[in-house]
Amino acid sequence: MAGKGTHTPSYWYDGSAIPFLARLASPLYGAAVALRRMAYRRRWLKRHSLPVPVVVVGNVTAGGTGKTPLTIALVNRLREAGWKPGVASRGYGRDDAGTPRWVLASTDTAVGGDEPVLIAWKTGVPVRVDADRVAAGKALVDAGCDIIVCDDGLQHYRLARDIEIEVVDAQRRYGNGRLIPAGPLREPASRARDCDFRVVNMGQASDGTEAQTACGFGEWPMQLRIDSAQPLQGGRARRLSHFQGQRVHAVAGIANPQRFFDMLRAHRIGVVPHAFADHHAYQPADLRFGSELPVLMTEKDAVKCKAFATEWHFAVPLSAELPAAFWISLLDRVEKLGKR
Repeated sequence: MAGKGTHTPSYWYDGSAIPFLARLASPLYGAAVALRRMAYRRRWLKRHSLPVPVVVVGNVTAGGTGKTPLTIALVNRLREAGWKPGVASRGYGRDDAGTPRWVLASTDTAVGGDEPVLIAWKTGVPVRVDADRVAAGKALVDAGCDIIVCDDGLQHYRLARDIEIEVVDAQRRYGNGRLIPAGPLREPASRARDCDFRVVNMGQASDGTEAQTACGFGEWPMQLRIDSAQPLQGGRARRLSHFQGQRVHAVAGIANPQRFFDMLRAHRIGVVPHAFADHHAYQPADLRFGSELPVLMTEKDAVKCKAFATEWHFAVPLSAELPAAFWISLLDRVEKLGKR
């Protein structure tokens, strides 16, 4: 099942033939990317700095790699360390994309964007959506934030940044290594070497041995953990073990739905998968599957389905876990930047 949103072409990752028009357009896209980056490097285009540290969480590839779970974890760590973070986001897929907006946990995802609403819900910090991230950052500073975290925006060079964190999927990496539209790369893979940290999304949490083996030198493994399901109508969360041995409808409108399905199966849950396009705008009919089974979905989907959820619908909270050494290294870098 698919819905409105963004789809990842299969040939980006499975080695199949690349369409002729995609191969033709890729060098043109690459030339435009190179020219734009050179314009900022040679100061033909101006970068704008903010009076507080700026941390960008992004990726070199198109699509999801785990940026939002890492952003949420980072914001919470910064708060624990005594900072007052704010989050700047473009708010992909908003109906009024040209209108800057403050986003709360209660904001309609149609105007706030699913990921910004999720971040606001999970962190409680100020979240500003604006296609102009410089303007978003300034608004957050005016609101009292002393550090800005950008959810995505690695390629938004107009905003100067102090720390760049690249997030890469452990399984997909850089796909076929080609630029959009022939491949998944927004910029050449070499761009990743300029980032201060590379976080590798390993998926389902494990004992850590496999993760360390799969990561290269200078890479930090990020494990994603799920262990409960929260009723969308409210009430006490249930352990995922409650669904063990049962069949459930699993809903995922994210860039890599299979990852969510596999995580549920790792808990010995019988998954009936329903994959929607990333940023899908859900309607009640989308969740009518013809059988009365529990419906488990990602929190990113849940923020769009709360209004018409029934007692059968559950959100599965996701948490990102990284080595203690990563947080020590990152927070040390942030502290050296100082509260300006």
